[in-house]
Amino acid sequence: MKYTAFGKTGLQVSQVALGTGNFGTGWGHGADPDAAKAIFNSYSDAGGNFIDTADVYQFGQSEALLGDLLQGRREDFVLTTKFTRGAAPNANRLVTGNSRKAIVASLEASLKRLKTDRIDIYWAHWPDHVTPTEEIVRGFEDLARAGKILYAGLSNFPAWRLARAVTLAELNRTVPIAAAQFEHSLVRREAEADLFPASNALGLGVVTWSPLGGGVLTGKYRQGVKGRAEGFAGKVFQPENTPQRTEVLDTVIAIANDLGVTPSQVAIAWAGTHGSIPIVGPRSHEQLQDNLGALTVALSAEQIARLDAVSRPPEATQVRIPIAWGAAASTGVA
Repeated sequence: MKYTAFGKTGLQVSQVALGTGNFGTGWGHGADPDAAKAIFNSYSDAGGNFIDTADVYQFGQSEALLGDLLQGRREDFVLTTKFTRGAAPNANRLVTGNSRKAIVASLEASLKRLKTDRIDIYWAHWPDHVTPTEEIVRGFEDLARAGKILYAGLSNFPAWRLARAVTLAELNRTVPIAAAQFEHSLVRREAEADLFPASNALGLGVVTWSPLGGGVLTGKYRQGVKGRAEGFAGKVFQPENTPQRTEVLDTVIAIANDLGVTPSQVAIAWAGTHGSIPIVGPRSHEQLQDNLGALTVALSAEQIARLDAVSRPPEATQVRIPIAWGAAASTGVA
């Protein structure tokens, strides 16, 4: 596993993060405690040190399982979690969203489940379209001053709100907004138009989720596998529903065959050439091993160009400069 500096922080993080949305079965689809333990231990043994979770994942079960798994080795990991949607199917409106009240209530509940005294990176999971950015920034500052979070981040926020939050934190000398998280894959490249350039210009650490397009880039759905297409009610699954997506998958499979690797590994390796930390979210130990195989995949400039060309959004005209897999971000993407 390679390591890279995370934005303007002093953190040295592994080149892939372990997403734990599949830890637990509270959503009716996921990994039981034994499977979660096997995934976590193998990721750690491979050198991984970046853990991504959220209070809503499996309605709190993900955090609770991690709390047990982290005992005795808490300092070996950068532990991140998120708030906004709450840890219950019908969470009270006062403990959901991004208000200062919700931030405090969510953080205290997450700390108990995770069995720790602080969160390394605390994310606002989604904009709630109600809470002003000023209130979110102040809420993060309250928690940082209390010693309960070390860094703050915004997940799934538009670029303009990201820039505003960073600026407000700088002007008010509160805890900096240190990181951005958003979806990015060969079938979802919209972030390259604004979120990547904004994050790089602002010096943020970048984490990207769903590098496999919810699983479509594995190619397994062509064989009738259901998986994410039905699990989680189909959320964040990107179906093969356009001629371009079919061409993308055909190209991924062709390159995988040329290299003697799996389509998943090609897709994750491509995501890693953007200077971000891709999140892998396996449901089984076998899936994790396949995902980690991407770490040894070295795509050639010609292969990256092929993947870029076939997946480029219609409005994209600029050509990006690929970043070495596992290297720190240094350029924008378009």
